[in-house]
Amino acid sequence: MSLFQYDFMIRALVGALVIGLTAPALGVYLVQRRLSLIGDGVGHVALTGVGVGLLLDRSPVITAVIVSALGAVAIELIRERGRTSGDLALALLFYGGIAGGVMLVGLSHNSSNANLMAYLFGSLTTTSPADLVVIVVLALVVLVAMIALRPALFAICHDEEYARVSGLPVRALNLLLAVTTAVTVTIAMRAVGLLLISALMVVPVATAQQLTRGFLSTMAAAMGLGLLASGSGVWLAGTVNTALGATIVVLAIAMFLAVAVAAAARRALRRPAVPAPAAAEVHPPEVVLER
Repeated sequence: MSLFQYDFMIRALVGALVIGLTAPALGVYLVQRRLSLIGDGVGHVALTGVGVGLLLDRSPVITAVIVSALGAVAIELIRERGRTSGDLALALLFYGGIAGGVMLVGLSHNSSNANLMAYLFGSLTTTSPADLVVIVVLALVVLVAMIALRPALFAICHDEEYARVSGLPVRALNLLLAVTTAVTVTIAMRAVGLLLISALMVVPVATAQQLTRGFLSTMAAAMGLGLLASGSGVWLAGTVNTALGATIVVLAIAMFLAVAVAAAARRALRRPAVPAPAAAEVHPPEVVLER
């Protein structure tokens, strides 16, 4: 009996494939800027948005998008200032976000431990048709922005000062990256989970970097690997009844390890053998005869 005869499995597959395509397309810029963990921080803030939605009996996806977008903008403004206290401010924002979210979810009459776990780690059965529409629409907006603005976004990720001198709107582009990160984290919470989406942004990119050299080829390969991990993760999670987000991330990490081992083996085979040093010839001492 096919798993995909059920509507909730089809919704889970479509949602996971969309996220698997979108998250690495954004993640390639975050990795380039050494902001690989920002998705994790935004996920903490998004949990507060989930709590607000449950408490007010509104769509948690919409409220989480709004709250996490505001949090991401705050993170970007703190990063832009570059002060020593920035790390402390970010830590307060992250931990306050997850603490506030847990508290608000607990106050909500719609909450339960299973419901909270579904938002944190993803669930096959929690994606409703309305949620799927929101996920697909917002993911397409993020994906189009990442592809259409690729030259400008690559410029600020590679050298922000040069991009500013070149006349690019650096602050606007930085805020765009922050907001699209928040949107991607939020729409992925039903499929991958708020605590695991950062891995889907980063791991396919890290895997693709071992296979390709150019930025565009890395982006395309990462998106393909994200699709593969997400699609196979839905099937495996439905077959063995495991958490969807954890299954997708484990498969993505397994791909990374396989590629890393293959790349190391290939480098070892290509490494030229170092010839053994020749044995030193022993010459008898010269005898100088007196004339």
